[in-house]
Amino acid sequence: MRRERALKIVLVVVGLLFAAGLYPLVLMAKQDPALAMMMSLYVTLGIFLLIASRNPSAHRSLIAFAAWSSFAHAGIMSLQALLNMISRRELIGSAVFLTIGVTLIALAPAKEPVERASAAAA
Repeated sequence: MRRERALKIVLVVVGLLFAAGLYPLVLMAKQDPALAMMMSLYVTLGIFLLIASRNPSAHRSLIAFAAWSSFAHAGIMSLQALLNMISRRELIGSAVFLTIGVTLIALAPAKEPVERASAAAA
C-alpha cells in the first residue's frame, strides 16, 4: 500500500516536471528545433505519467518506458559530457534522469499473476 502511494506521488512529481517543459517548448520552437522536438516527447510523456498516477498497475509498460528512457537519456548525456561535447555541468541532468529511472523501477507495480489476469477477462 505504501509502495503504491509512493509510486503515485513519484508519477505526479515526474509527470509535472516533464509537463512543465511545455512553456519552454513554445519559446524555443523556432530557436532550436531539435531540442523542441525532444522536449515535445517529454511533455507528452509527462501528461501520460499524470494519467498513469491514477492507476499505476494498469500502466506498467508506460512506467517501464519512462524509467528506461530516463536511463538512456542519462547515459547519452553522461557520455557527451565526458567527451566534452556538452558542458560538464550537464552531468547534473544525467544524475536527475538516473534518479528518476531508478525510482520508477524500484516502485514499479508487480506483474499480475496469469490466473488473476485471465479471471478478470472472463
